[in-house]
Amino acid sequence: MILRYVLALAATLLFAYTSSAATFPTTPVAPGHGGKWRLGYVESGDYGEYPMTLAEIIDGLEILGWLQYTAPRPDDLSGPELWVWVSQNTRSDWLEFVPNAIWRPGNFDAEQREPMRNAIMDRLQKEQDIDLIIAMGTWAGQDMRRLGPPVPTIVGSVSDALGSGISDTLEDSGRDNLHARIEPERYQRQLRLFHEIVGFESLGLVYEDSEAGRTYGAVGAAEQVAKELNFRLEHCHAPSSSIPQEQAIDNAVNCYAELAKRHVGAVYVTSHQGVTPESVRQIADMLAQARIPSFAMAGSREVQAGLLMSIAQADLSHVGLFHAETIARVLNGAQPRELSQLWVDPPKIALNLSTARRIGFDPPVDILLAADEVYE
Repeated sequence: MILRYVLALAATLLFAYTSSAATFPTTPVAPGHGGKWRLGYVESGDYGEYPMTLAEIIDGLEILGWLQYTAPRPDDLSGPELWVWVSQNTRSDWLEFVPNAIWRPGNFDAEQREPMRNAIMDRLQKEQDIDLIIAMGTWAGQDMRRLGPPVPTIVGSVSDALGSGISDTLEDSGRDNLHARIEPERYQRQLRLFHEIVGFESLGLVYEDSEAGRTYGAVGAAEQVAKELNFRLEHCHAPSSSIPQEQAIDNAVNCYAELAKRHVGAVYVTSHQGVTPESVRQIADMLAQARIPSFAMAGSREVQAGLLMSIAQADLSHVGLFHAETIARVLNGAQPRELSQLWVDPPKIALNLSTARRIGFDPPVDILLAADEVYE
């Protein structure tokens, strides 16, 4: 039953994926004004998925022939650090990663968002030296949509581009210069599969109780599926914006500890500034000790760290190539708005057998057959 569900999911996504992209090539091309295409970078804050996604976009551009690395790429850089490193350690006849065209509102500091927007608009209007912007994260995407500059903007690493108002619909961003990756009902499908496998009566959610926090935590999707499948949600609010990351981590860890004490039936571990590669191991351990099944929104790397399961891709290489192809087609003359935003996420199941044994969960045979990645 579960294996058929996953295969049907793949067929549905492939059927739904349509694009006008074939009209525009991805081959390198020089700008009409001479010189190179100058790229800028906007980031929401310090979050582990942002530099990983950016790195895969750069890798995708390398695959398409737009650049070459001149040194091995480090793995432990922040987004702005990676941007500067790429500007110094790649060779390209077509692209320039402008090292001083980096904007970020501190570390998810709401009070710095407006000054950042003003700085971006001032640069774009006065110097007019940026040809394309990569915006990473929900805040960055929202701010670039609000600015509405004539510069093409590619938005990545967004939990819900529709719910956060970055795009108008699945098919239309609503702005000629804007493009965001959208996977229809991604989180609803994750939760339906999780419920089918585990059969919980209550589901724990940790998120900041704000508009952005509810978007990161897929609260709307969880409420929809809870109503469909008749399970209740157990909420715990963990502030994360405009505070040091150490405090955000403490807030998230304390919330998951609280859910463990409540003996919830299962936990959906969502995107949150306090869920880091280090803290997720602590979260996974406390949930396993409480014998609570867990599902990782972010994907396989958190399953490898100890959460029970996920259906996201093992890495971001497919996502990076998708964004890289979009960038290449825009530089070849496409408007971002006319390129498909729909993303086909390779449907994979990742399972941590060690965690399954710790919590006393015996995976059905069909989920073992459907599992692309099994961790001990």
